[in-house]
Amino acid sequence: MSDTNNPYGGSQYGGSYGQSYGGGTSVSYGGAPAAPAPAEPTPASAESPASAGDVIVDTTTAGFTRDVLEESRIRPVLVDFWAPWCGPCKQLTPVIEKVVNDAGGAVRLAKMNIDDHPSIPGQLGIQSIPAVIAFVDGRPVDGFMGAVPESQVREFVEKLAGPPGADQAAEIEAALTEAEGLLASGQVQEAAQLYGAVLQADQENANAAAGMMQCLITLGETARASQMLASLPEEMAADPAIQTVKTKLEQIEEARKLGDPVALEQALAANPDDHEARMNLAKILNVQGDREAAAEHLLTIMRKDRTFDEDGARRQLLQFFEVWGPKDPATISARRRLSSILFS
Repeated sequence: MSDTNNPYGGSQYGGSYGQSYGGGTSVSYGGAPAAPAPAEPTPASAESPASAGDVIVDTTTAGFTRDVLEESRIRPVLVDFWAPWCGPCKQLTPVIEKVVNDAGGAVRLAKMNIDDHPSIPGQLGIQSIPAVIAFVDGRPVDGFMGAVPESQVREFVEKLAGPPGADQAAEIEAALTEAEGLLASGQVQEAAQLYGAVLQADQENANAAAGMMQCLITLGETARASQMLASLPEEMAADPAIQTVKTKLEQIEEARKLGDPVALEQALAANPDDHEARMNLAKILNVQGDREAAAEHLLTIMRKDRTFDEDGARRQLLQFFEVWGPKDPATISARRRLSSILFS
């Protein structure tokens, strides 16, 4: 991120530089260097380097390049300029630490005592504290002054790093998309591993739970899928993705009770107008995965007798569509043929 594309300059925080706290003068970047030059480094024994993984650190003049400038090329870094005698600083510090911790590592907070380290705040023109300046890609991009409320601090951090969990949400979405593709291509075990990983990160992810149950069904473990469905919280079970799996399990259970598909085919060969046998065969073929044939039997019933089972063939076909999904080729083809029957 460069300052030529800085999205923060026009924010409410950008305007806060013209304010002062407790009669102090404003913070200004006018004439300040893009990246303040650190003083001569002190011996290693005089300073404890901060770990790159630390979310909150106390920085120094000598450590500023490492703790702030270099780190800001990885993630935004907020620098809190404070002093022990500053009452508003004591109010702001726990607030900003809480917000930064809530961000889960998306940003870092580097605290600098201006009494012990006046050089860098001097270069930045800071004359009133508390002052918080955000660095991105080694450059100051935004900031605010004073002991502002938590809501304003949180909004400031979210402008820099996005809402808490945004990165994880993107990763979860990508994993779900990949798992869906794996399942569709027959790589069921691989898909189940991804769905399981998502559920470890987010136990209430309905799409992941639905995907896991679809994997179990595909593997023939319908009993386990039913057990998983029964264990879901009520609110999660009401999700459309879960309801689709529930319908599929109901279809499987119903198909088990419909008899031998070979016997049904023989009955149809003897009497093509045996619509009950044709309906039952369609349900069995659907469970077996032969969607085109299942749809063809239902469409045949509709062409011959729309009144059978009070238009039951159409209602059953719509239920198939619900489980197959709107993008499934079988759904697209059968829906087109259904329309030609309904509106011919």
